[in-house]
Amino acid sequence: MQNKGLIKLFAILFGLVSLYQLSFTFLATKVENDAAAYAKNMDKNNNAREKAAFEKKYLDSVANKDIIDLGVTKYTYNDVKDKEMNLGLDLKGGINAILQVSVKEVLISLSNDSKNEVFNKALAAADERQKNSNSDYLTLFFEEFEKIAGKTKLSDPSIFGTKALSEKISLNEDNATVKETLQEEINSSIGTAFEVLRSRIDKFGVTQPNIQRIGTSGRIQIELPGAKDIERVTKLITSKAELQFWEVHSNVEVQNFFFEANAVVAEMLKDDTAVEKDTLKKGNIDDLLGETTDSTKVQKNLFTYLFPNVAQSQQQVSSLVGQARVLDTATVNNLLAKKEVRALLPTELRYVKFLWDYKSEKGTDGTELIGLYAIKGNRNDVAPIEGDVILDAAQVFDQLNKPEVSMTMNSTGTKQWAKMTADNVGKFVAVVLDNYVYTAPSVNQAITGGRTSISGGTMTIAEAEDIATVLKAGKLPAAARIIQAEVVGPSLGQQSIDASVNSFMIAICLVLLWMIFYYGKAGIFSNIALVVNILFIFGILASFNAVLTLPGIAGIILTIGMSVDANVIIFERIKEGLAAKMGLKQAVEEGFSIKGALSAIIDANITTLLTGIILYVFGTGPIKGFALTLMIGIATSLFTAVFITRLLVDSAVNKKMNLTFNTNFSKGWFTNINVAFIRKRKVAYVISSTLVIISLVSIFTIGLKQGVDFKGGRSYVVRFDQEMTPTKVAQELKSVFGSAPEVKTYGNANQLKITTVYRIDEEGQEVDEEIQETLYNGLKPYLAKTSYENFKPGFEKQGAGIMSFLKVEPTIADDIKTSALYSVIGSLLIVFLYILLRFRKVSFSIGAVAAVFHDVLIVLGVFSLTYTFMPFDMEIDQSFIAAILTVVGYSLNDTVIIFDRIREFTNERRGKHNELINSAINLTLGRTINTSLTTLLVLLAIFFFGGDSIKGFMFALIVGIVVGTYSSIFVATPIMYDTTKKEDKNS
Repeated sequence: MQNKGLIKLFAILFGLVSLYQLSFTFLATKVENDAAAYAKNMDKNNNAREKAAFEKKYLDSVANKDIIDLGVTKYTYNDVKDKEMNLGLDLKGGINAILQVSVKEVLISLSNDSKNEVFNKALAAADERQKNSNSDYLTLFFEEFEKIAGKTKLSDPSIFGTKALSEKISLNEDNATVKETLQEEINSSIGTAFEVLRSRIDKFGVTQPNIQRIGTSGRIQIELPGAKDIERVTKLITSKAELQFWEVHSNVEVQNFFFEANAVVAEMLKDDTAVEKDTLKKGNIDDLLGETTDSTKVQKNLFTYLFPNVAQSQQQVSSLVGQARVLDTATVNNLLAKKEVRALLPTELRYVKFLWDYKSEKGTDGTELIGLYAIKGNRNDVAPIEGDVILDAAQVFDQLNKPEVSMTMNSTGTKQWAKMTADNVGKFVAVVLDNYVYTAPSVNQAITGGRTSISGGTMTIAEAEDIATVLKAGKLPAAARIIQAEVVGPSLGQQSIDASVNSFMIAICLVLLWMIFYYGKAGIFSNIALVVNILFIFGILASFNAVLTLPGIAGIILTIGMSVDANVIIFERIKEGLAAKMGLKQAVEEGFSIKGALSAIIDANITTLLTGIILYVFGTGPIKGFALTLMIGIATSLFTAVFITRLLVDSAVNKKMNLTFNTNFSKGWFTNINVAFIRKRKVAYVISSTLVIISLVSIFTIGLKQGVDFKGGRSYVVRFDQEMTPTKVAQELKSVFGSAPEVKTYGNANQLKITTVYRIDEEGQEVDEEIQETLYNGLKPYLAKTSYENFKPGFEKQGAGIMSFLKVEPTIADDIKTSALYSVIGSLLIVFLYILLRFRKVSFSIGAVAAVFHDVLIVLGVFSLTYTFMPFDMEIDQSFIAAILTVVGYSLNDTVIIFDRIREFTNERRGKHNELINSAINLTLGRTINTSLTTLLVLLAIFFFGGDSIKGFMFALIVGIVVGTYSSIFVATPIMYDTTKKEDKNS
């Protein structure tokens, strides 16, 4: 081998750089472990939220302190944190969400809230079609508009021919040109939303956040590993930040209306079932209702749900007009919006709108109560002052050292604010953010300095920081709703890390022991190369700040099994040379040459690399992580197997070591095999056809269990304090969800995976919160003393609670399914073309692709036949598609090795074609079985000792490896042989 010195130098430098890069991860972990120990010591109440706050406090205190001093340079904790290897959501916990910017809302805004009938019908039709279409919303709107437009044009003054768009859209302009303009406006709005969200996330303080646009679909992907306060995060990224300043009606001004409305509502509800009187708030309500008897039941009325704030003296005049239980807010909104109730409003209250406080508080009886305000609305529902006048916002402290948000206005806002406060001296004004009242103080005097503040008696520092963040980052051009979300709690993340480390160590030990057992001293050289390979993989991941995910770790462990393949191919070729009476040096030279093993190794690695590229292009989140580590592993294993192993073997040869490439146990294995595989191909055809038919029948009758990301829905992994019975829990939840959800044990007997499609077509963060609360209420009999606050995902769980959560709306589920289909078809097409180019015969491509189809159908069939009784998830989801594509790559790897030897024998030897093929299969049989066995050892280690979330993924790989090994010998090669005969006849 030429340039040995250069290769040694490169390997040493690469190893040192890898260790250097990984050192930052070890140092950052040490500091974080110290922070966790500090938090545990300080948290006397065993409260996860408080513990997280203490951890953050510790890390903030050491953020800029030097923890490494190399003499020439120093590193602080922040420096080290920036350079550490990133852990993905499934290992660190956090949230991964895809947000959809509402294109419909942008269109409505551009049309100035058009009331044009054609426009609104087209929007409604586009809404319906989007539920079952992969097309973007704008295209659907255009198509629906064209159907019903008649002579109406998009440039009509009542639609987009508005004064605001007059410079971009001319009156009577043709629809095609208007479409282009609207597309530009929507792209601009999506770009603005992306920048606003990125600004908010950057200020949030989560380390290593990831935000990226997904094409021009209006979708934005956000990943925040390590985020624990999930509720706070979702509020931050979905808040539109629509800041408004309104004048406010006092409780005195609306109380007569409430009395009249109460009587009307009582009449409306008189046929309803009576409610217990003790559910009402005590105090002035008894006087208002005129309760003088001891009856324990009262007729429902408005005051059953709303507790008005009655002013009995001038000192009790307030901007707060009432309170309600949090659970009753929807009922109060509905009652106050009734036509019969609105008709009671006097002229001065005609445009009143009722808004709730941004935060609830506990009443004297422990009930969560929330305040109601009466805002002075107007005909156009336009606030006197809006948030675009804000120049800056910051979290500060008031005179009582309570947190508040200080805002500075521009010149226009300063004048408007001065006038509003001057006109309302002795009255009230409200600061409203996203239709929630944050403060509604009394105005003592005109404020002329252009500064004001948002404050509240119970506002926390974190809340004040978040409000300042959204105000500074700006207003979203349209609402952004979460259409796909994955939340993993830190406790489940830690479990995944522990399981991954265990499976990783077991897999390495199994491979190392097997290689020594089978190849002796040469196996030790292979093991050294393998350890160097692992160092290189982690070093590269750390160097490029790549994200390490649970499937990524599976990819690395799988790479360990597959990287041994290159050494196995080389060693088997060397053994062939020694059996042919070559000298050791000559046999080694040939084994490592293009003529020997190198050609087959390159072909096999390229086919797997192509599969990894397809996965990376079409995959998302963890699947990208798996593809990335797979591709890195292929590159590093090729280098270590070919060059590092060669250096070690050459060194042993030069030192006259006795290298036999086997041991006393393995000597003679897979030698002198002479099986007529081609003659037995018809038996193999019958077996394979039977398996494929059984698989197809099962797929079309029993079907496959589609995962949430393929069909839409919500999935919760919930941990309990005791062992649970899935069927019993399913029946319990049927009463709250309307139909029984799918409930299955997830790993341990005290963990359940609960999947439901309940209200999945309804949009909004409020719906997600309501369903989560519904789940809590349904599971309450099994949750002991766990509060709803501790039940919610996020923070470390000491007892029962949601460990992880996945939500996928049906619209994006269709897109994910389509993307997965494209990835499979794309990979088969690319592989077909590569093999055609490499072997120059269509028969080789047909044989390889037929074997791949065979493997995929049988894996699908096994999943279809067994998913009902297997004790782990066997869902068809994105991870399963990754497994299928990996099986495709592995099966092709096996097939290409055999095909490469067939091509070699065909070019160099004389004889019948079937005999040459038999010889090729027999000679590569040792490598085929050895590699498959090594890979299976690795996969079985992950399957039995790895995390619960990847058991289905591993099972698919295990089945695929077994079937792929079989098909490369009994399907791909025979079909290649039969199609070659037809080619030869036709030529």
